[in-house]
Amino acid sequence: MKQSSTIFLKIALFLMGAPVLALAVYGIFYLAGNPVEPEYASILYPAVVIMYVSVIPYCTALYQAFRILVLIDNNEGFSHISEDALNKIKYCAFAVSSLYIIMLPFVYFVAEKDDAPGLILFGMFPIFGSMVIAFFAAVLKRLLIEAIIIKSENEYTV
Repeated sequence: MKQSSTIFLKIALFLMGAPVLALAVYGIFYLAGNPVEPEYASILYPAVVIMYVSVIPYCTALYQAFRILVLIDNNEGFSHISEDALNKIKYCAFAVSSLYIIMLPFVYFVAEKDDAPGLILFGMFPIFGSMVIAFFAAVLKRLLIEAIIIKSENEYTV
């Protein structure tokens, strides 16, 4: 398979990771050092720590997706390495979701102090988004396992 067939997806992975890394390097440091309301600092700092920790599984999942694309380019997409990468993506998505579930009470306290009930809904977006990715990765893993079994059966009959 031509390498150019997955170039768009590789660029999309880069465009998904670059802003997160830029925010982690510059934006969150600035936010932690200059809170808008100093009375929110006790609520802000745990949320900033959770955001920093969530960058690790996010970037790990992006790297695993890149590995799958490289395997597809090398005609090794239906392998146990892809299965392992999908499994890691699933666990990373569950980790991100769990971290943002832990952060939800801090979002609630900010919404309560600021009288902004819609803020809680925005706090749930990363939870539901990462859960969708986790379940999608689980379904893809199951389909990949079935495809690997069929491929190995076909190789034995030839």
